[in-house]
Amino acid sequence: MGERLRKLGIRLAETRCTALFQLATELPSAILARTLGIHISVAVKWQRAAAGDWGACAADVSRRTRSS
Repeated sequence: MGERLRKLGIRLAETRCTALFQLATELPSAILARTLGIHISVAVKWQRAAAGDWGACAADVSRRTRSS
């Protein structure tokens, strides 16, 4: 499935990140952690990132290397 999505030009990691950002803006961190099965500290970090400086996020993404 992942390979077919990549062939269609859908980047899985970026799509996952976008979904997590959206959830982090809509749910309290405790519910986000419980729902996704992640540690509460990770959920808090996602919430801070989602409400934080998007310029810093864009800079972080631009520094990543592409894995094709």
